[in-house]
Amino acid sequence: MDPCTSGTLPVPGARLYFEERGAGPLLLLIAGGNSDAAVFRRLAAALAAHHRVVTYDPRGNSRSVLDGPRDEPYRVGRHADDAVRLLDHRAGPDEPVRVFGSCSGGQVALELAVRHPGRVRWTVAHEPPALAVLPDAADHLALVADVRETFRRSGLVPAMRLLQALYGNTPAPALPEAHDNTAFFLARVVGPATRFVPDLDALAALRGRVALAGGEDSRTHVVQRPAVVLARRLGSRMELFPGGHAGYARYPGAFARRLVEVFDALRGAAAGVATRRPVPER
Repeated sequence: MDPCTSGTLPVPGARLYFEERGAGPLLLLIAGGNSDAAVFRRLAAALAAHHRVVTYDPRGNSRSVLDGPRDEPYRVGRHADDAVRLLDHRAGPDEPVRVFGSCSGGQVALELAVRHPGRVRWTVAHEPPALAVLPDAADHLALVADVRETFRRSGLVPAMRLLQALYGNTPAPALPEAHDNTAFFLARVVGPATRFVPDLDALAALRGRVALAGGEDSRTHVVQRPAVVLARRLGSRMELFPGGHAGYARYPGAFARRLVEVFDALRGAAAGVATRRPVPER
């Protein structure tokens, strides 16, 4: 499904490119890493049958160009501010909003929930790479620092090969994208995004409105471990989704059904209604 609407939204220091599809409750999808709105095209099309789905390129990626220097520091909070400005632009003032974010987009989704609990009703964060919450955080953060130095010294390919250690030592899948943002990701995003720790006390106050999630096929990967730790700290279970770290791109139909199910479970729990959890279809 092609977007019904697309455009750009000026925000401090950048112009956000966004797309909108479908009709129904507003659902914001936040891409992570070097991805942009294109990575969610098939998932958004599957969800658009019953949702008004908004996707966008994070600042600095693809069509969301920076008005200032490209070496501005990456801040999860700034990206959360971008997201709420986009919600204010596309959603009514009292409209309940659902948010899904994956990878560093999951970090942004959690920060958005914390900063704007009155704006976001329910949040699903899929494998946010909050490596700093792990008991062996120092080892993994040292690896990320090595990735950045390898990129500076030897270039993109050796750096991405080293980064595979976080993803089960498998090559990154080819994902849809409007432009290749890998260099920007390695230089500006991967370090701060993996060091960022969500406000656990503030998240605890949102228990029942936030779900941590991970891929069925990435259960042994380092990148899923923060979601497990965060879910445990919040006293909830981690929800499993089809595929691995980028399962939304490989299995968009099954992933969409599972995402709707998790949102419905959050809504049902808030209303005191028990919900059944079927096995996701591929």
